[in-house]
Amino acid sequence: MARCEPFAAHGFVLADFKRICFVLHAGMEISTFTVLGIETSCDETAAAVVRGAPPGPGEILSNIVFSQIEDHRPYGGVVPEIAARAHVEILDGVIEEALSGADVALGDVDAVAATAGPGLIGGVMVGLVTAKALALASGKPLIGINHLEAHALTARLTHGTDVPYLLLLASGGHCQLLAVRGAGAFRLYGTTIDDAAGEAFDKTAKLLGLPYPGGPAVEELAKRGDPKSLALPRPMLGRENCDFSFAGLKTAVRHAVKSGAAHRAEDVAASFQQAVIEVVCDRARNGMRRFVSEFAADGRRLVVAGGVAANTALRSALSTLAAEEGFTVTIPPPRLCTDNAAMIAWAGIERCAARNFDSLALEARARWPLAAAQR
Repeated sequence: MARCEPFAAHGFVLADFKRICFVLHAGMEISTFTVLGIETSCDETAAAVVRGAPPGPGEILSNIVFSQIEDHRPYGGVVPEIAARAHVEILDGVIEEALSGADVALGDVDAVAATAGPGLIGGVMVGLVTAKALALASGKPLIGINHLEAHALTARLTHGTDVPYLLLLASGGHCQLLAVRGAGAFRLYGTTIDDAAGEAFDKTAKLLGLPYPGGPAVEELAKRGDPKSLALPRPMLGRENCDFSFAGLKTAVRHAVKSGAAHRAEDVAASFQQAVIEVVCDRARNGMRRFVSEFAADGRRLVVAGGVAANTALRSALSTLAAEEGFTVTIPPPRLCTDNAAMIAWAGIERCAARNFDSLALEARARWPLAAAQR
C-alpha cells in the first residue's frame, strides 16, 4: 500500500513505529507527560496541550475549540459533509494556535493523541490522519483515543478523581452508566435502548422552534415554565436495571406540541426537562446501589460527564441524589463536559503512563462501544 512506502524504503513496516516509540520511552523516568490532543468527532474542531500524570489533576496549557454551530444552524443539526470540510479547512490553524498558546513546540510533546472514534467518520478521519502525520514527522508516539473514554476520564483531569467510580455519561449520542476502574477498564451497567438524552433535548428544541444546539435553548426556556404543567411519561422509571429510554418521552412531547392545545412553550420545555431529570436520577440511583454492592470497600464516587452534564438543573438534581445515597459527586466544568481536545490529551496521558501506543495502521471508527475500548 502507498502509505507503507516511507517505512518500506528504510526496512520498516507500520507495526515497527509503535514498538520504536515504546522503546524510546520505556527507559525514561518521566514524572509528567505533555500531550497534544486533537478532537474532530462531530462539529467542534479542537486541539489542546495538557501536562500531567495519572491520577491527575492535569494542567491544561491550552484548549482551543472552534465551534461550527453557525455552519449547521440553518439545518437544525449537524451535517456530516459540512463538518468534515470545516475540519479540513481549519484544523491545522487550530493545532498551531494550541501549540503557540501552550508555548510548546511539537518536538516538546511526549505524544500526539487524537479521537479515533466513535463519531462522524469523515471528521474522525480528518483528525486521525492529521495526528498520524504529526506523529510521523516529529517521531512522537501516536495514540488513538475512544471519544467516550475521554469523557469518562475527564474527572481525573479536573479533580484527580480516584478509581473506581460510577460514571453517568450523557450526551447527544450516548447515555450510559458504567463503573470506571481505570483507563481502558469499564463495566457497563446500563445504556439507552433507543435515543440518548441529548438527542431528545435537540428534538424537543426543534419542535418548539428553538435554535440549534437544542440543549442550552431548552434549559433556558424551561426556567420560565411550569414543570408540572404537562403529564409526560417517565420511560423506565422504577425498573430494576440501569438502562435508559427517551424515545417515548420525545414522542409524547411531539404529540403535545402538535395537538393544537394551548401549551406554552416554556411549560413544554420545563415539563420535558423535569421528566428527563427524574428518569436520569432514577437510573443513577440504581447504578449507585449496584456500584456499592460491587465496590463497597473502595468508596462511593459519582462522576457525571458528557454534554448533557452541562445542564444546571440536572447537575443540581444529581448532586442532591448523591448526597442522599452517600456519594461524593464530581462534575467537570461545563466547557469540559462538551466536546473538547483537553479531554483527548488527558486520555493520551493516561495511555502514555501505561506505555500503550498505537501504530500508524490505526483506523478511524464510526462506532466504538466503550466496553470495546478496554485494552
